[in-house]
Amino acid sequence: MSTSQHPRWLVREADIAGYHPANHVGTVNRRLIGPENVGAKHVEVVLGVIEKGKGALPHAHPGIEQVCYLLEGTARAEVDGEAADMVAGDCVYFPPDIPHVFTVTSDTPVRLLVIYTPPYEESPDRVIR
Repeated sequence: MSTSQHPRWLVREADIAGYHPANHVGTVNRRLIGPENVGAKHVEVVLGVIEKGKGALPHAHPGIEQVCYLLEGTARAEVDGEAADMVAGDCVYFPPDIPHVFTVTSDTPVRLLVIYTPPYEESPDRVIR
């Protein structure tokens, strides 16, 4: 195997196209783990990069658990009206069906891993605004 090729189960950020998720502003996501690239059926992992002052508008995911692990920057997470400030290394859990908000508070963009189970797949029927 040459250095430009790698196994299907190894995902490189640079190989994944970015997209702008619904109900978010100033956000570019890359779906690192999902059915289309590694065949995952029960979990989805997304890398998000969010600009200063931007993020997820109030919404919920019916029947989907969501975890966000902050890699870089600072942010404010709100779950069902209760808010907390986050720093790199912090992790937040958004329960299914519960409204949540995520806003970048650092001067630099935030990088975070987002894990959905079952997969969200940007499906309109899997979000409540």
